[in-house]
Amino acid sequence: MAKKIISLTLIFMLIFTVGCAKKEVENEKQNSEGKLRVYASIYPMYDFAKNIGKDKIDLHLMIPPGAQPHDWEPTAKLMTELENADVFIYNGVMMEPWVDKLLDTIDNKKLIVVKASENVELLKVQDYITHGHEEKNHHHGEYDPHVWLDPIRAMKQAENIKNAFIKADYKNKDFYEKNFKEFAEELKALDEEYRHKLSKVKNREIVVSHAAFGYMAKRYGLIQIPIRGLNPKEEPSAAKLSEIADIMKDKKIKYIYFETLTNPKVAEVLATEVGAKTAVLNPIGGLTKEEMDSGKDYLKAMKENLETLIRTLGE
Repeated sequence: MAKKIISLTLIFMLIFTVGCAKKEVENEKQNSEGKLRVYASIYPMYDFAKNIGKDKIDLHLMIPPGAQPHDWEPTAKLMTELENADVFIYNGVMMEPWVDKLLDTIDNKKLIVVKASENVELLKVQDYITHGHEEKNHHHGEYDPHVWLDPIRAMKQAENIKNAFIKADYKNKDFYEKNFKEFAEELKALDEEYRHKLSKVKNREIVVSHAAFGYMAKRYGLIQIPIRGLNPKEEPSAAKLSEIADIMKDKKIKYIYFETLTNPKVAEVLATEVGAKTAVLNPIGGLTKEEMDSGKDYLKAMKENLETLIRTLGE
């Protein structure tokens, strides 16, 4: 009798456990049913995907808020999660040097991979790092990866993401097309605002902490003078700092721009030496958690950059 009671108890517990597990799976399926599971490498790709996919996608930002995207690498947990993803979006142009290894490691035949910079006209770093010092960080290659800082090129990146969503989820094609069209109009308006307002500033040179603003400078007729190359952690030589100091004095440049995710010390020391001020110019490669929680996004960050440029270049 005791054995029968124990057996019945075990059977009941097994049924209960299986039922709970099944319910948990069903709940998880219900929560993501009909949604594309999308992973985006860096914040701009995440933002573009969010604008296009909206509530049809289950979107994940791979590089945590506040982390420096240039030297981040994926965790084993994240690589496991990608086994069940539908779409993986990355910028390319060596912004994420870990991508090839990642794709070789995971086993996911259904995964649609989006290189957002595909078919975007790229700029060579040497085209605007011309102050007598070669770029030392060959780790990033010869092209500038910060494509998204030009709204027109960002539009092409968003289009590449839209096309991938349609490929993965064709039944919602009209939804993705509509959202892309609306976002593209916002990017066009942003471009027009930049073009109109920056055409009126008297100063054109921007001294920046690292060479992230080449596409923006090229689009709007600015001259980027970077303290560092593509790597924001690269330490500039004394000769390079001296040369930039001479340029600033000669051209009466009043501001040095540092970034939200990098140490401003070098910019502050150089500014003190030449009697200049400092201001923040955000490359938007990553936002902090506080910024994201407050509702800041790509468009708002770009408009803040524009306000900063108008204020500082107009002095």
